[in-house]
Amino acid sequence: MRTFLAALTLTLGAAVAFPGAAVAGKVAGGGGKTKPPAGTTAVSLVLLNSSDGLPHYGQDVTFKVSSTQTTQPWVHLTCAQNGATVAESWEGMFSGSLSDGVFGLYSPQWTGGAADCTATVTNPSWTPLASTSFHVYA
Repeated sequence: MRTFLAALTLTLGAAVAFPGAAVAGKVAGGGGKTKPPAGTTAVSLVLLNSSDGLPHYGQDVTFKVSSTQTTQPWVHLTCAQNGATVAESWEGMFSGSLSDGVFGLYSPQWTGGAADCTATVTNPSWTPLASTSFHVYA
């Protein structure tokens, strides 16, 4: 499942909590307004093989996710160089997921160099619940 899309990288630093992100669709009877999911979700980057406490190209990362909004959080990681997406991946971050929750900071399109990444936590319906961004060093 790790190679399902391509490598992705998530947030560097402290946990970022969003009490609810706007849902892309309209709420029935809501007059076109969007309704955020109730609860909170937090995500923080975990470096797996960094020698200097920073994420670098070619390394692996995972995320610590806590949520009262879903029992099956997913992380969607995208990384870009000069505005072009060079890595994208999804991982289930819950017990019973068929994925291992590890993201590689590389892909066939990303063969080296620095990149900027964003990790977004979603529920199984792909509703964004929280996100964080970080820089990956060469």
